[in-house]
Amino acid sequence: MGPAENTVRRRRFLGVYLLYCLNPRYRGRVYVGFTVNPARRVQQHNGGRKKGGAWRTSGRGPWEMVLLVHGFPSAVAALRFEWAWQHPQASRRLTHVGPRTRAEAAFTFHLRVLAHMLRAPPWARLPLTLRWLCPDFRRDLCPLPPPHVPLAFGPPPPCWSPVPRRQDLPSGSSEPERGAEVCCTLCTHPLQDEEDPLCCPHPSCPLRAHVICLAEEFLQEEPGQLLPLEGQCPGCKNSLLWGDLIRLCGMGTEEEEEDSEEEHWTDMLAT
Repeated sequence: MGPAENTVRRRRFLGVYLLYCLNPRYRGRVYVGFTVNPARRVQQHNGGRKKGGAWRTSGRGPWEMVLLVHGFPSAVAALRFEWAWQHPQASRRLTHVGPRTRAEAAFTFHLRVLAHMLRAPPWARLPLTLRWLCPDFRRDLCPLPPPHVPLAFGPPPPCWSPVPRRQDLPSGSSEPERGAEVCCTLCTHPLQDEEDPLCCPHPSCPLRAHVICLAEEFLQEEPGQLLPLEGQCPGCKNSLLWGDLIRLCGMGTEEEEEDSEEEHWTDMLAT
């Protein structure tokens, strides 16, 4: 990798969040939005529209970001999730979710919708993480999230990770020599310089594979599906979660995308 060995690879954070209003006058109101930077986004909401907040939250703070769903494979996937969470009655994926009842708090209703979204296609097969930022607001979802969706607490990890240098690699790892052609373990075709291969997290495993190649390998047990949930590593035979592999891959760009506001998105994002 040459000089790039010591560079920092930035991972894109793509999350959909739930805000809760703490203002006594508007207490209990909630807001769903999309962000690439949770800490900055909640400051914008509490700063009003002049600071980049949404018009629906402006002047009604303080707001608390209590819940994050993150790990989306693309901004479009996150925005579709955001739109459906905002408009469950209009999403064809959520026709089985009943409307909000008169006695149901907005917060409770949004958690009910979220619980069904995590179990509904296409979101049920995404490598998502459900993260509670405020323990006091935590509630058990019903139905429970799928087994491959981890439950996390506290602020999300930094959106960057150092590219490992050769001397930092675990003993026994099979890092190729500099200049050597790296090939996919499955199809044996070379991995291009711009590609981030999927690698097994076990240090002694030699697996390096194209995303598509490994997905096809895992999907042999689930014909007809487009996205795998888990599978057996063809290198070391350990069981691996697809979401863990994607998170470890660190694919992404350094550019941050602008946060969306609900009023900017139309039915083109409907699912």
